[in-house]
Amino acid sequence: MTASTTTLPPSETKQSLLHSKWVQLLLGLLCMMAISSPQYVWALFTKPFLAELKVELAALQVTFSILIVLQTFFSPFQGYLVDRFGPRLLLTLGALLTGLSWILSAQITSVWGLYMTYGLLGGLGTGIVYVGVVGLMVRWFPTSRGFAVGMVAAGYGMGAIVTTFPISSSLTQNGFQQTLTMFGGLMAIVGMIAAQGLRIPASLTQAIADGVGSSTKVQSVKPLTMLKTPIFWLMFAMMTMMSTSGLMVISQMGAFAKNFGVADAMVWGMAALPLALTIDRFTNGLTRPLFGFISDRLGRENTMFIAFGLEAIAMFAWLNFRQDPVLFVLLSGVVFFGWGEIFSLFPSTLTDTFGEKHATTNYGFLYMAQGIGSILGGPIAAMIYGASGSWVPVFMVMIVLDATAAVLALFVLKPMRAKYLARQN
Repeated sequence: MTASTTTLPPSETKQSLLHSKWVQLLLGLLCMMAISSPQYVWALFTKPFLAELKVELAALQVTFSILIVLQTFFSPFQGYLVDRFGPRLLLTLGALLTGLSWILSAQITSVWGLYMTYGLLGGLGTGIVYVGVVGLMVRWFPTSRGFAVGMVAAGYGMGAIVTTFPISSSLTQNGFQQTLTMFGGLMAIVGMIAAQGLRIPASLTQAIADGVGSSTKVQSVKPLTMLKTPIFWLMFAMMTMMSTSGLMVISQMGAFAKNFGVADAMVWGMAALPLALTIDRFTNGLTRPLFGFISDRLGRENTMFIAFGLEAIAMFAWLNFRQDPVLFVLLSGVVFFGWGEIFSLFPSTLTDTFGEKHATTNYGFLYMAQGIGSILGGPIAAMIYGASGSWVPVFMVMIVLDATAAVLALFVLKPMRAKYLARQN
């Protein structure tokens, strides 16, 4: 006699695989990597666009501002659409819009055309994918949200490492128009294919059908109800503080490195500024799953206190050793290591507090803090520098914001959230 074995049909085997949280994490990571290039390799295209469009740099950089503002300020609406129509349809659309933003920008003949393609379509497309993937991960990993969100956020922060050198090489060999068309198509294809496998967890789908609204013990809260709670606005203020600090560094680093006299100094055979930027990209990605993993075990607010405090100390040390090229490079990496974790800690804490059913839309509202931070850390920080003639006041403001967020996390958010969850149960 031979032992009988039961084999699932190919369609059922495929469905079983797609309902593995690790497969979902991999697909979400691929989606994030596919849409990371518009933000992180924009600098490679500024020179050819300037030559083609014959505009000033300030006018060209409006494109990047449009990309970031639309990605963040429209995120509540984008999150609602993902919750309403499902991740597969909306993330497919987001990947398509992201790819089209590059393909169409290759054909433009005016800076306004660039605003409408690279800026508008790119901002809407990347925003849909970003909030959609984060919203899925907090649902698939209810007991390890910090790690899962950190992994996909790291994919967005570090994904462009895969494309930076190929795009740079293609620009030299093929020109910017062919490069945009080719890589735009590649982004769309990879993102759209990965999006086809994305699913909402079956446990959450059944809970919603039963009228429960969440697969965990936390009661799910609708966005409008969440917006009436002091806890949400405290988290919004804290994320704005931390976003301002990090985005000030991202947007102004070239300017203050030159002012400090270290931009072109040689460190280990490389110019200090590009070396620092390279290290920063890795530490900015590494910190997201690492601190997310720590928060799953140590607690969200405890981890925030450690990470945000580290950011404040690193910024203080960076300012005091600003004229030492080696320390400038090393401390820049520590600064980003203390900053990038906000993209795993805040969405995890928000979902822990307000439940899973409306997680994507709810995070969309919180993610708007990133847009406000880009304004405060960009033009407002530049105005402070212009008025004072020194970067020291700018750094001091950022250090105070980081330290305040750390204190608020441990001594205000932690007890406030504990009382709120006790009332919910």
